[in-house]
Amino acid sequence: MPDRWKHYESPGFDELIGDEGTPRPAAEQLINWLNELSDADLSHRQRAAQLAIEQMGITFTVYSDKGNIDREWPLDIVPRVIDALEWSTIEAGLQQRLRALNLFINDLYNDQAILKDNIVPRELIESSSNFRPECLGMTPAHGVWAHICGSDLVRGEDGTIYVLEDNLRVPSGVSYMIENREVMKRAMPEVFRQCHILPVDNYTDNLQYMLSSLSEEEEPCLVVLTPGVFNSAYFEHTFLAQEIGAELVEGRDLVVLDDGYVYMRIVGGLKRVDVIYRRVDDAFIDPDCFNPDSTLGVSGLMKAWLSGKVAIANAPGAGVADDKVIYSYVPDIIRYYLNEEPLIENVPTYRCENDEERQYVLDNLATLVVKPANESGGYGMLIGPQSTPEEQAEMAENIRSNPRNYIGQPTLTLSTAPTICEGQFRARHLDLRPFVLQGRNLTVTTGGLTRVAMVEGSLVVNSSQGGGSKDTWVVKSNTSSPSPQTSQRQTQEQ
Repeated sequence: MPDRWKHYESPGFDELIGDEGTPRPAAEQLINWLNELSDADLSHRQRAAQLAIEQMGITFTVYSDKGNIDREWPLDIVPRVIDALEWSTIEAGLQQRLRALNLFINDLYNDQAILKDNIVPRELIESSSNFRPECLGMTPAHGVWAHICGSDLVRGEDGTIYVLEDNLRVPSGVSYMIENREVMKRAMPEVFRQCHILPVDNYTDNLQYMLSSLSEEEEPCLVVLTPGVFNSAYFEHTFLAQEIGAELVEGRDLVVLDDGYVYMRIVGGLKRVDVIYRRVDDAFIDPDCFNPDSTLGVSGLMKAWLSGKVAIANAPGAGVADDKVIYSYVPDIIRYYLNEEPLIENVPTYRCENDEERQYVLDNLATLVVKPANESGGYGMLIGPQSTPEEQAEMAENIRSNPRNYIGQPTLTLSTAPTICEGQFRARHLDLRPFVLQGRNLTVTTGGLTRVAMVEGSLVVNSSQGGGSKDTWVVKSNTSSPSPQTSQRQTQEQ
């Protein structure tokens, strides 16, 4: 290995470099190519990627005390590499998980068999801020409520892949996964001719097909409902609307008429809408049903959906399974509905609603990660080993005042990957968010959005808190033997 690898060390499992300091099989061609680059060449490639991001206008919004700040998307050009054989197992596990979660949500709003059988406590559901009694008795098309799921995966120190959490309300980030690949093709075109990298650009085709499958119309009218330009994911809303041939609309662009259908205001009058891909939270989608002060939603939208006159993805009420306390029951949910063992493990989780487990969390705040049930983006959580006594005391008070709202988990040493820091390769922790689509069919992205903590030792990967991203390569190495599903997609990118 060249000198730049001499001092490369990972505190745990590294995605590209093995224990002996040699490349993992799936990453071997990539590492060999990187080793042929001088420091100047490597720096030039990183600058080329940054220039492409500027030219393509790839941004994200950070909320701060100083207002909303648009920033260029942070991308490190050393990709995360996953062997296609391992990916086939992950893919099957993600499909299994979403199938079970949708059966669970549909059961909660109908027969509630899982509650009657005491697999999941009834009081846990009834106290959930995302359980919507308005949805009781509803069964959407195909029995699917969570049509788009972004499950966050992490790898522990021993190499085991875990599901860290499920995002079932309005999961974001898939546009950056696709754009990362486009940027990498511009910055490093040669390596795509050498490595067997499976494509990611079929996601938007799959998304369009999935959304269309929610309607009985032969050519349904699709719209993407956005909160507007000040939303942190607005770039993604515009990107996806353009890619799937949908209109990008705000609540003021839609109206529900006396016939119960949803219409879009266009220059020529009104056009009926069949499917809404909504990027607005439940509480704001219909002021007649939820928050009466909301200007983001559409009056009468819930009534139109409940009567089957429009499809909404993700369906209202799907967030009941997006609760980190419910997350701890997912292995039992899989066994209950599918009669199968989970293919991907959960991170061990302590429920603070349980007296004994709550006391364990309170006694070990300095070593655990504590999370609120329904926050996202890394907000409201405590990372014990990196926290102060004052922060621990504040969290203890929060837990005692509302134990149902908190879980505790061991602090995992997340896997790392080489990341360019001041011109050198340094190990930085990362996670992975694949995206799963379910409508008439079930599909999984090839890889997903890899997020990386750019600060040494940090476990916080969120871009809003200083994290970066990497392209995710699912690669067929000499040791791979992909699943039949993977084989069907096996066309090398040029």
